[in-house]
Amino acid sequence: MDLSRRNQVLAIVGTITHNEATIASELNDNIKNTPILSLTSFAGRQELLSPRLPHFIQLGDDINHHIQCIAAIVGEFRWKKVTVIYEHNNDDFSSDPEIILCLSNSLKLVGSEIESHLAFPSLSTLSDAESTIENELNKLKRKSNRVFLIVRSSLELANIICEKAKQIGLMEKGSVWIIPDEVAGLLDSVNSSVIFNMQGVVGFRTHFIEMNKAFRKFKFLFRRKFALEYPEEDSVNPSNFALQAYYAAKAIAEAANKLSQGKFRLEQFSEKILSSKFERLSAKTFSKNGQFLQSPTFNIINVIGKSYRELALWSSTLGFSKNIVRHQVMETTNATNDSNGVFSTVYWPGDFQSVPKGWIHSNEDRSLKIGVPANGVFTQFVNVTHDSRNGTLITGFSIGVFKVVVERLPYDLQYKFIPFNGSYDEMVYQVYNKTLDAAVGDTAIVEYRYHLVDFSQPYVESGLQMVVTEQPVKSKETWMFLDAFTKEMWLMIAAMHIFVGVVIWLIEREANPDLRGFGSMLWFLVTVLFYAHREPIRKPLAQVVLTPWLFAIFIVTNSFTASLTSITISQVKPSVLDIQTLKERNSPVGCNGNSFIVKYLTDVLKFKPENIRKINSMSDYPAAFEKKEIEAAFFVAPHAKVFLAKYSCKGFIKVGNVFRLGGFGFVFPKGSSLVADISEALLNMIEKSESKVNCSSSESNKGKDNSSIGLPPFLGLFSICSTFAILALSYHMICLLVKNVETLRRHTILALT
Repeated sequence: MDLSRRNQVLAIVGTITHNEATIASELNDNIKNTPILSLTSFAGRQELLSPRLPHFIQLGDDINHHIQCIAAIVGEFRWKKVTVIYEHNNDDFSSDPEIILCLSNSLKLVGSEIESHLAFPSLSTLSDAESTIENELNKLKRKSNRVFLIVRSSLELANIICEKAKQIGLMEKGSVWIIPDEVAGLLDSVNSSVIFNMQGVVGFRTHFIEMNKAFRKFKFLFRRKFALEYPEEDSVNPSNFALQAYYAAKAIAEAANKLSQGKFRLEQFSEKILSSKFERLSAKTFSKNGQFLQSPTFNIINVIGKSYRELALWSSTLGFSKNIVRHQVMETTNATNDSNGVFSTVYWPGDFQSVPKGWIHSNEDRSLKIGVPANGVFTQFVNVTHDSRNGTLITGFSIGVFKVVVERLPYDLQYKFIPFNGSYDEMVYQVYNKTLDAAVGDTAIVEYRYHLVDFSQPYVESGLQMVVTEQPVKSKETWMFLDAFTKEMWLMIAAMHIFVGVVIWLIEREANPDLRGFGSMLWFLVTVLFYAHREPIRKPLAQVVLTPWLFAIFIVTNSFTASLTSITISQVKPSVLDIQTLKERNSPVGCNGNSFIVKYLTDVLKFKPENIRKINSMSDYPAAFEKKEIEAAFFVAPHAKVFLAKYSCKGFIKVGNVFRLGGFGFVFPKGSSLVADISEALLNMIEKSESKVNCSSSESNKGKDNSSIGLPPFLGLFSICSTFAILALSYHMICLLVKNVETLRRHTILALT
């Protein structure tokens, strides 16, 4: 400001934020019309920038691209919660709440959220910076989250944070640290102690092409001059920030040279800066207001050993790619983001190569109290037993599913099961008032419970079903026996039987007087079906034909008997066909006294309360039916399946679904963050096992849709029988021709004569 008052300033270049320039322009009108080239990353929307600075040019990248890159890394490794750390410098980042909101929204798009913030003031304002930083990091250590995002920070502050984190154990196995461009971009210029403190850290830095002639010239001049002035420095390569400063200075110099030659007026100075070789040198495109039109590309790096490794490239339009060649191919082909294998060799803090879960069980975290029904009727789902030696033992299908799902969570979840002796509705209410942190069991997802709690995705489909006793009836269909086989099967049996009989008759008719007539052949065909034939088979050739056919008749007969039995003898119908009949008869019905079914029967189906019998044990249902204490029982579908599997032999039958339910789910308080995580892990488990289940069930159910037996199972057997018969017939015909060749010759000559 002092220089602009006393001298003619053509342009200003430096790490100047828009807010600082706006305040300066309000105090000095000369600055308002002076081109300002800011090397900092900018934040916020362009329309919100002050109109007092028409010549303000941002050379840094939009901070929103940095935020999107951070969110992309978090989403790639599927960390659910993060801790955000940044330096509070009263600049655009910390003064504009829209930036934090943008970070939060970007994380939500990848399934993550900010668990806590940690804002440090500028180092120059701290009297004891190391002590302050250590105290704040110790507070984070007492929490569970171990994914730390340094979103905005100076190199000095980031170094102290990583150093203190390493000292207190936040840089050990299981932790994740991500550093921004303004830190990662300077790693070429730091000493070995900084690299040592950042082992395993992942970061991103602006990618710039080093192949063009202008950059090679700048790099040569920079290294020569830097090595002369700072001979003690090991690294002499320019960073992206040095490159930006050089391009800015070069653009100003070229514009000033044209101005001195009188090629344009002073009012056009900022326009000439933008139209100079700056655009060609930096390989970036400017808009009229001085901001870049194209999104930047970032190198994803991993600090390891004495330096760092470049893992991949990222841009907001193309996502992750392995190297610049693939990135350019993706750009020309407009390929979609496919990051498989990009991060296969990351070294995390503690020299850990597996992806950290980003979550540990902290001492401040208490174990979740999860209620389980202690008095459930169907102990196959939840079974609570007490043993003097082992204490309380909780097992069952629901418990097993929950344990498997928790193992699939990306973090460690500590919990303990609490047996609950009340009803299911009472247990749900305990979750609602947060006496219990969750509930696990065969808890049905019904509408009125949704007002109190949240449910996970169902792990078992369900519906309310009615079970009654069977009423056997004998079928009166005259031709039902024909349904034992399909039409094709009946036709094949008849054709094969006649064909085999004819072949045997042709072979035996000369040597066997019992099989010379056509009528005797027909009688033989009938008696052989029942193994009652008395005609002796004398020729071995006929015996060869008959033997496999007798075996085929045995198999077909037994199959017919089994199929006919399943069609006729087992025909049953339910003793009660519908709910309306039960209500008209004023019939008593039974159900689990601890479940929601009691409420549903009275409130929705309008059963009288005195007609509802509460049965608290599955083994009590058969006795209740036998004593006529109930005429029907109501179960949820999984319970009905268990009951019928155990007691179907005693004559019980299901009468279909009364209504559909949402299934069995795990119960959580309203707004619990665990609901989404548990549901995702549950769906992941179901999807990976469903293909095997569907495959096995489809194979086991083949051929069960139709009770009639078809032709395919017997094709092999019929083929063998027909082959024997055809070969025997052919052999017999050849023998006849050979035997009667002289007679045939005489008849031929006589016929010709």
